[in-house]
Amino acid sequence: MLNPVSDAKLELVSLIKSAYAAAAAAGELPQAELPEPVAEIPRDLSNGDFATGFAMAAARFLRRAPRDIADTIVKHIDLSGSLFRSAEAAGSGFINFRLGNNWYGVVVDEVLSNPDGYGRSNVGEGRTVQVEFVSANPTGPMTIGNARGGVLGDSLASLLDYTGWKVTREFYLNDAGNQVMLLGRSLDARYRQLIYGEDSVEFPDDGYHGDDVRETAAIFRAENGDELASHPAEERETTLVRYGLERNIARMRKDLERYGIKYDVWFPESDLHNSGYVAETVDIIKKNGYTYEKDGALWFRATDFGLEKDEVLIKANGFYSYYAVDIAYHRNKLVKRGFDRVIDVFGADHHGHTLRFRAGLEALGIDPDKLNFVLYQFVRLHKDGELVKVSKRSGKVITLADLLDEVPLDATRFLFNMQSTGSVIEFDMSLAVSTTNENPVYYVQYAHARICSLIAALAADGDHVPSAASVDYSLLSHPEEFSLVRTIAQFPEQVLKSAAEYEPSHINRYLIDLAGAFHSFYGACRIRGEEPGVRSLRLALVGAARTVLERGLALLGVSAPEKM
Repeated sequence: MLNPVSDAKLELVSLIKSAYAAAAAAGELPQAELPEPVAEIPRDLSNGDFATGFAMAAARFLRRAPRDIADTIVKHIDLSGSLFRSAEAAGSGFINFRLGNNWYGVVVDEVLSNPDGYGRSNVGEGRTVQVEFVSANPTGPMTIGNARGGVLGDSLASLLDYTGWKVTREFYLNDAGNQVMLLGRSLDARYRQLIYGEDSVEFPDDGYHGDDVRETAAIFRAENGDELASHPAEERETTLVRYGLERNIARMRKDLERYGIKYDVWFPESDLHNSGYVAETVDIIKKNGYTYEKDGALWFRATDFGLEKDEVLIKANGFYSYYAVDIAYHRNKLVKRGFDRVIDVFGADHHGHTLRFRAGLEALGIDPDKLNFVLYQFVRLHKDGELVKVSKRSGKVITLADLLDEVPLDATRFLFNMQSTGSVIEFDMSLAVSTTNENPVYYVQYAHARICSLIAALAADGDHVPSAASVDYSLLSHPEEFSLVRTIAQFPEQVLKSAAEYEPSHINRYLIDLAGAFHSFYGACRIRGEEPGVRSLRLALVGAARTVLERGLALLGVSAPEKM
């Protein structure tokens, strides 16, 4: 894989080490074991394309002034055949490097000759990783509370795939437990209220008050009549919850596919119970000596693993706790299905799960480092200047489907992924639908569409994006040309960084930078009317920019329109 930025940094380090060795051999600098040189991109690119503070780091070992060390090293740097055209000492001891046109040519050549592979790598080496995200309780419609986790998990999965992992996207269906029982009681109450009147049937205080529950009960009655009302309560609730879950899960699938998310696996919690896997998991923890009985319940000695309190595995009523089921589920991922790595994408309110799940895995004898977490802050949705509050039980819900009816899919996905996972997102619906440069996704997509229109117009004149081998990169001269290629060159580095840090928002910010670099280039550098060599060169640059914009947007599940 070509990584132009990394390759330049590695060569810079090699040049510095060779120059120091030559200076030491000539007796101009003392022999010493020195820190490894570090190459960086300066904030002010007028100082150079890359820089190193090696001379300052070496000063205390060599007992020489940093600037003296830098001047001596620069004397011995041999740039022949390298990616750089110059190296100079500056300031208190920095050594600044400027790239040669051949480096810029390598970048553009790689994009043009390998458009589908640019930025790809094999860091994952084909290892398996499961990314679990959203996993909302199927007790109602998908809400905007699930939207950020959805685009975050989906984009992260794409990045991992792009960096050589074998990825499985998974949705964990909580189709068992107390929440499901509560849905059954809520549906039963609404169903019987339709038959006997609302005043005749008490609704559970902790029930689901949403209109979706009323709607599901009404549809069931329309399809099945009133006969179920005469059956025992347990049968009514079992029948209605089965009907409600099937309907809700089908709607969840539809909403998520509309949101651009397709899962490889929908994993039902009920499978863990029906197969005996939960019981088997608890038995292993028990055999390993980490349980005790108290108040009729079976407890896990979580405090043995550094937690502040122990956890219930089996309640006094004989039911397994959510914690026991969650640990069984993660054992299933790592042992039965054998994923090399598991990533849980959770809201920040699940922070306690990170330590609790790791403790449970340790008690099972499973390496807890195979389990990773991405915790994200939630979204504050603004509509008509007011903050919209979301509560599934109160019934005041803005569903994902409602949001997608008002805001384009691309804007929703891009804006929900704009900030780092640890930042709260203020989602402005008026901004999301605007067609101005204030809207980040419009700004990026417009850059792509503008390039496509430009290329089409030039093609009508007989000028096409050239092949990589036919471009004369010695003609590079304008600052905006260099800036555009430098930005294109950063894409592989940003992909690696985003995948390694589980932070897809790096790609959003990178695309905004790339769009800005293109817009600046377009305003400063003519193509039509230039002499053929320059025209061909600049067409190659915009062709490369188009490819990288499309690749980056695709990683976020956002389209790259050719017209806007």
